[in-house]
Amino acid sequence: MSASLLYLVKRTELAVRARLEELLKPAGITALQYTALTVLEQRDGVSAAQLARDSFVTAQSMADMVRALEARDLIRRDPNPANRRERLILLTPAGRRLLAAYAAPARALEERMTAGLDAEETAAFREHLNGAWRALS
Repeated sequence: MSASLLYLVKRTELAVRARLEELLKPAGITALQYTALTVLEQRDGVSAAQLARDSFVTAQSMADMVRALEARDLIRRDPNPANRRERLILLTPAGRRLLAAYAAPARALEERMTAGLDAEETAAFREHLNGAWRALS
């Protein structure tokens, strides 16, 4: 009997996370913190709640993460002009430099993961993963 797709996806996620943790150890950030930074790179200036949703963590975990990333000067919080009670989270220049420094190694990790696939299969794999996510969202 073959393993369930749910098991295979989770096993892959854990392997990716472990490799990413190894890769990021010299930077002193976690894979989850890196994910949050990459979310901000794509969509800077979001609320903590939105960043938590987009980074796949709880609001409480995000609150702790924001404090840690802010203490490292990788992000900053600015008042939201549309809602005075809310603060928007933005990347700092140091955060952008960290992401730039790890862009090639992260890309190499992704290429390692898809080494057995050609470009067309990799594109199809990406689309299948996006389709699976959309079906469950």
